[in-house]
Amino acid sequence: MTTTPNRNQPVEVDQQWLTPKEICAQLQIPEQTFYQWRAKHVGPHAYRIGRHLRISQSDFVAWLSLHAEP
Repeated sequence: MTTTPNRNQPVEVDQQWLTPKEICAQLQIPEQTFYQWRAKHVGPHAYRIGRHLRISQSDFVAWLSLHAEP
C-alpha cells in the first residue's frame, strides 16, 4: 500500500528506511509476494519517495507485530 504522509502526522526523518528487496530478504519471501500484498492492501505501509518505494522500519515492525501468531 502506498500512502502519502498526512500533513498533520509527523514522519521521523532520522528513522531507517527499507526497500522492498530488504523486506523480502528479511521475511524470506519472493518480491512478487510483497507486490501482491501491496495490490491487496495487506502489506506494510509504504511511501513513494520520488520513484522509489520505501518502508519505514517502525511501520514494518508494527505490521509484523499485528501479524504474529498468538
